[in-house]
Order: sequence, then structure tokens, then C-alpha cells
Amino acid sequence: MDDLKKPNSLKNFPDEHGNFGHYGGRFVAETLMPLLIDVNKSWINAQKSKKFNHELNYFLDHFVGRPSPLYFAERMTEHFNGAKIYFKRDELNHTGAHKINNCIGQILLAKEMGKTRIIAETGAGQHGVATATVAARFGMNCIIYMGHTDIERQKSNVFRMELLGAKIIPVYSGTGTLKDAMNEALRDWVSNVDDTFYIIGTAAGPHPYPEMVREFQSIIGKETKEQILKMENKLPDTLIACVGGGSNAIGLFHPFLDDESVSLIGVEAGGKGLNTKFHASSLNGGRPGILHGNRTYLIQDDDGQISDAHSISAGLDYPGIGPEHSWLHDIGRVKYVSINDNEALKAFQMCSRIEGIIPALEPSHALAYLSKLAPTLNKEHIIIMNMCGRGDKDIFTVAEKIKEKI
Repeated sequence: MDDLKKPNSLKNFPDEHGNFGHYGGRFVAETLMPLLIDVNKSWINAQKSKKFNHELNYFLDHFVGRPSPLYFAERMTEHFNGAKIYFKRDELNHTGAHKINNCIGQILLAKEMGKTRIIAETGAGQHGVATATVAARFGMNCIIYMGHTDIERQKSNVFRMELLGAKIIPVYSGTGTLKDAMNEALRDWVSNVDDTFYIIGTAAGPHPYPEMVREFQSIIGKETKEQILKMENKLPDTLIACVGGGSNAIGLFHPFLDDESVSLIGVEAGGKGLNTKFHASSLNGGRPGILHGNRTYLIQDDDGQISDAHSISAGLDYPGIGPEHSWLHDIGRVKYVSINDNEALKAFQMCSRIEGIIPALEPSHALAYLSKLAPTLNKEHIIIMNMCGRGDKDIFTVAEKIKEKI
């Protein structure tokens, strides 16, 4: 966990009420408020607990497999003939993505609170797999809410969750994607107060979840800073990460927020284009509103109704974004750009063939923007991109899209 807060640091947020400037907070029904206050108290105590932090570090090292490597992408660097490119390889974690960092932290908190039943929402299935994994490890019942649309396009992850002992509940409301799954998980939590802990998978939701998820994911940026200083004897010039809800990105960015020399770039899912209704770019194509217990940027219509998001990537297919990202966008500390489905597909194939690494469709969006940026920079410029998930889960989706194009 972070040390004592420093004056004028961008890392001091949120405040005690969970606010990042105008964003964040705790906008929930009265029935949920006592649950969240209880979670917050336990979270505050856990951060100060030597026992909790010792246990967390043990499982990160010996179960998750941290630290993940910082890999010099030599062939891609040569291919673009520009900036020096590194990948933070969190796809090498146990379960194949960054999600496990947060799930380990939250299930240890659930254990401290005496909870025995775990619920979660999932889109791409990686958070569901990570949640099912930690629930199996700690012997807890596990319920995963997943949109029926995502169940169809992520069948391999559905089987993995079932193999780990989780019960999958399909969600048919709305578009049957991540937003709808989160709605159902919140309804479950209200109905099962005594024994249930909700492991939220991204840096969104009501306070303390955005802060808690960020802190558990900040291990990514802390390791990255230590590794690049050892390898290059300097900080990177640019960090790039894909952004849906935003947990992998804030995990990478947060330890660097006060390092003004480091440029931070978040890449949203542009779907079929920002000029269409089929995208998931909350910052580039949305405006502030309230969803899932927090105030943040949302994709919405003229009447303030939440619009359906679209992305080829199930993990980025969400109409909102974590409140800390909204705040960082408004103050200009992080630049947020958009990449469309076709650009992400090309980057998926390019990385597979050049570096021998099959990326998930989520970080393929970051790769696509890196492909545009790297050739414009000099060879002393260092870019680090978060390879936050591996592409096993996406190969059939990609195969179908490639066939359609042919």
C-alpha cells in the first residue's frame, strides 16, 4: 500500500467521501449504504494491517506469479523504426490477465470480514475466471453474472469458470453485456447482505471500490517503475494502456502521476467509430452522469438515458469509465484517445506475427495506438505499454472477423 500522503500529490485522491474532484462518490440505495460503509471500514483497517499486507504479498508472489516481466519488444521496435517499446507483461499472470491482482486483494478482505459467498460481474470473462479462481482457492461459493451476449463470445472462459466451481448466471436484460451483468450483481448483493462480498472487477462503482481496485492494481506501475529504472536508468517517456472501466490503466498510471516528465495515454474502444452509435468511448463520446454508484463520464442519449456501448472487445464494452479517469481527463494529466475495432484487429495480428505474443483484444487497442505513435518518435523515446491480457479467449472472435473480411 502507498505510504503517507504527500502535499500537492495527484496520488492523494479520492477524499474521505470517495470523490475525485467532481467524480466518484457513493450514489446507491439506502439498503446498500450499510454494506459499503462496512466494506470501507474493513478496507481502511486492512491497509494498516501487517498481517493483511503480508498475506497479500505472499499470494501475489507465489500464486499470481509476480513480478510480471518488463519485456523489450525488440522486433516491434525495429519494425516501427522509432521509439523503444516495452511491454509490461501482465498477461503472464496466473489466469492470463491483470484481473487476478485485484481479486486476490478483495477475497482476502472478504475473508477478514467473515464472508463465505462471492459474487462478481464479468464481460470478457477474465474477471470472472480470476474471481472463480480465488474463490476456489479459499473455499468460497462463487456466483458470476455474465451477459448472454458475452457468454456466446467468451465460451472458453465460461467453461473455465464452471471448471473452477463457479455458477454462471446469464443476464438477458439490455444488451446482455457488462453493464447489465453489473446491475444484476448489485441486486444480488442487496438481497444477500449477511454472507456475501461483491468483488467488483474494475476501478468503478461506489466508494471505496475505485480506490480499492486501484490500490490492488498499482502493483503493475510500482513494478514497472522499478524495472525500467534498472533496465534503462531513467523513467519512461510514455505509458500506454487500454481503458474500459480502467483498472489496468490506473494500475499502471497511478505510481507515475506525480512524474511530470512521463506522458500517460489511455486508449478507449472506438467500436465502429465515434461518429456512430456503436462505440464504447465514454470520455471521447460521452458526458458526466451517474451509473453503478458513482459519478463519471457515461455514454448517454439527449435525455440522459444510458446508451448501449459497443466494442469487438467484451472487456471494453462498457458505457462508463472509472471516476479517477474522468478526473484525470478533466485536469489534463492523462490523454485519452480512441481506437476502432478494425484497428484493434490489425494490431492483434501484427503483434502475434512480429513478437510471438498473442494479445487479448483489450490491449490490442493500446497496441493499435502505439503503432501510430511509435514511428513519429525518436529512438531515445521509451514507451511502455501494458499487455494486460492474453488472447486465448479471443481467437475465435478474431477468426470469425477475419473470415468476414475475406
